[in-house]
Amino acid sequence: MPLTRDEDIKALLEGARTIALVGASDRPDRPSYGVMKRLQDHGYRVIPVNPQITGEHVHGEFVFRELAQLGDPIDIVDIFRRPQAAGEAVDEAIRIGAKAVWMQLGVVNDEAAARAEAAGLKVVMDRCPAIEIPRLGVAAVA
Repeated sequence: MPLTRDEDIKALLEGARTIALVGASDRPDRPSYGVMKRLQDHGYRVIPVNPQITGEHVHGEFVFRELAQLGDPIDIVDIFRRPQAAGEAVDEAIRIGAKAVWMQLGVVNDEAAARAEAAGLKVVMDRCPAIEIPRLGVAAVA
């Protein structure tokens, strides 16, 4: 069952340090661009993943093609993809041993969520961490 209780979501955010952002954009008009910056400003290390802009930099971070290229342990994989495409990102998150997957506002994929939970990952769907952090009073990452 995806996390829905405020205290569970807050605990997930407070325990995270590194977030991989799948579907990151280098375009300032895209929601993922602003969310990445807000997460960085809160103290998280945010690693952008997008095969269309691999090798470029967004907010000072190198953009990777896929999650499998990341060498660092990932606490949360934040997914900015259409619901039907989110399953692929969830499967990659499982393969790399991420601790949680977070599907953005409007992204609901129950089958992918069930696979993630069966693999031991925490799941959040249809929410945005940039909204939840101030709403829940999550302290800045030190």
